[in-house]
Amino acid sequence: MANPTSSNPTTSTPATAGVGSTPHTLGKTVINDSVVAKVAGIAAREASGVYALGGGAARAFGAIREAVAGTDQAQGISVEVGETQVAVDVTIVAEYPAPLQDVADGVRSGVIRAIESIVGLEVTEVNVTVNDVHLPSDDKNDDTEARVQ
Repeated sequence: MANPTSSNPTTSTPATAGVGSTPHTLGKTVINDSVVAKVAGIAAREASGVYALGGGAARAFGAIREAVAGTDQAQGISVEVGETQVAVDVTIVAEYPAPLQDVADGVRSGVIRAIESIVGLEVTEVNVTVNDVHLPSDDKNDDTEARVQ
């Protein structure tokens, strides 16, 4: 990613939103990397054609974590936050038969819009990895009556 300053989304990089050439006289705003990742995750999930975020292992671990503590909004998201800029990596599972480039473009534009408007940082890049395609038949329950008993 461009301008790496942090590779762990749980670290606390002192990213100061809206910093210009003059510092704020009333204090400094620090936005943790995990907050930026959460905003990006929420925006990515809202994109059309996204079934889930994260790779196979992350989704399996996320399912366990969700059962215990609720949904991890930053699952499948990696951010590198600088003083005024952020780079984002997003891993998604797309819904079949959504056009993958359209899904990736929707994720990218949603993440950029959310981070720039909510967090106030400039997004230098959003890399989208389509890790899997979810088929509607994957949702069918195996609760159908057995043919032989």
